[in-house]
Amino acid sequence: MTEPEYAIVVPTVGRPGLEEVLRTVLRAPRACVPTEVVVVDDRPSGATMGPLPGTDRPRVRTLRTGGGGPALARQAGWQSCTTPWIVFLDDDVRPPPDWPERLCADLRGLAPNVAGTQGRIVVPRPEGRPATDAERNTIALERARWITADLALRRSALERVGGFDTRFPRAYREDTDLVLRLWDAGLDLTQGERKCLHPLREGERRASLGAQRGNADNALMRRLHGSRWRERVGEAPGALRSHLVTTALPILAATAALTRHPGPAAVLGAAWAMRTARFAGRRITPGPNDPAEWIDMALTSVLIPPLAVWHRLSGEVRHAGATRRPPVRAVLFDRDGTLVEDVPYNGDPEQVVPRPGAAEAVALARDHGLSVAVVTNQSGIGRRLLTEGEVTAVNRRIDEIFGPFDRWQVCPHREEDDCFCRKPRPGMVFDAAAELGVSPAECAVVGDIGADVEAAAAAGARGVLVPTPRTRAEERHRAPEVADDPFMAVARLVGGGRP
Repeated sequence: MTEPEYAIVVPTVGRPGLEEVLRTVLRAPRACVPTEVVVVDDRPSGATMGPLPGTDRPRVRTLRTGGGGPALARQAGWQSCTTPWIVFLDDDVRPPPDWPERLCADLRGLAPNVAGTQGRIVVPRPEGRPATDAERNTIALERARWITADLALRRSALERVGGFDTRFPRAYREDTDLVLRLWDAGLDLTQGERKCLHPLREGERRASLGAQRGNADNALMRRLHGSRWRERVGEAPGALRSHLVTTALPILAATAALTRHPGPAAVLGAAWAMRTARFAGRRITPGPNDPAEWIDMALTSVLIPPLAVWHRLSGEVRHAGATRRPPVRAVLFDRDGTLVEDVPYNGDPEQVVPRPGAAEAVALARDHGLSVAVVTNQSGIGRRLLTEGEVTAVNRRIDEIFGPFDRWQVCPHREEDDCFCRKPRPGMVFDAAAELGVSPAECAVVGDIGADVEAAAAAGARGVLVPTPRTRAEERHRAPEVADDPFMAVARLVGGGRP
């Protein structure tokens, strides 16, 4: 029996456990070994960083997303792969030696309407003492039904819903949002039998304060999925209402004191103290007999309610008009053979003829609020068969036909010049994304040959091949996505799937 073909995507900020993850998954028996492992380096851009451990192994490829967060990193990772299955692993899990075989067993024979399978997360308990508050947060991962710490998904399902929403900058909500959109598309998910160990991390003191930033993501979840989204994924109600009451009490107490109503001020102040003490007690009681933990819980219990309310209000303002949007923010078109008929080394604007569906494709992208740009190899300049002025004149004629593109990226080099911008290298994709103010993972490249989709993959962008008679059969076979014409390519991008 042929085993499922899969790639593994591991977003990382450089945790030391990455090397162990890579070592385990690449030791799989030949039948179950991943086609490749894409390590998405999401350490902040500009920082002085050495190479990631373990990424020099065969079958391992690295992408950089520069600190854009886990949703952006996973989006770049899956878009750069071509396998039917994409498996997301965190860099701090510990897959056991038999994990690859168990993964293949979980994937084998799944019904077509099943989008993927969730691995089981196991968190060891501390020895000889109760868990701290930070450790209990890690243990809670065992109860999370759908998390990308170990989640295998069909690539076709990711294409259909557009993958991860890059508006989520932090962990946890980007996977919940994805699962809800998969369900809305009529797809199912199953619990697999494979297991991954998640080491127990103590976490920094007062880490619970920083965690309150996630309340802003909850505001986006409400905008996208309605007020009952927690019920849909089997999650307990949040504590925001309680925090809102606790936050309001000292404000009302201060107001009463300032307006010379000492009785109500005292009652309101006492009510705040009782609620805060009760909140602290619930967090202290299950934990260890440690005075440092008690102090930390007492301090953070005072600060958590107003922080939670503040972040939720800021999220409500920031996402006030949020709606489900197309999975990409910019479409980068190849020029010759995609937008216009391929006339070798064309320097004559009179020979510009639009390809079928191209004008409609550009218009559709603009109608959906997407930026549109062109990324084109023009080696005729480097070969001295064309001048830059002639290429500019042809490009100007294309702007007249289609309406002005937001950006043009032109590589004038020959293949033997070994530049970074000539497709299939990703330089023009990176430059176009930077000039448009988006991440490469939020771009799609539409082109007619393998170099176009390879450039997209190298940048972590989404690549769609629109074959023409000059497209080789092997290029079509290797392409992650194929559309009949440019319009159909953009239609699947803005619709989150096949039109």
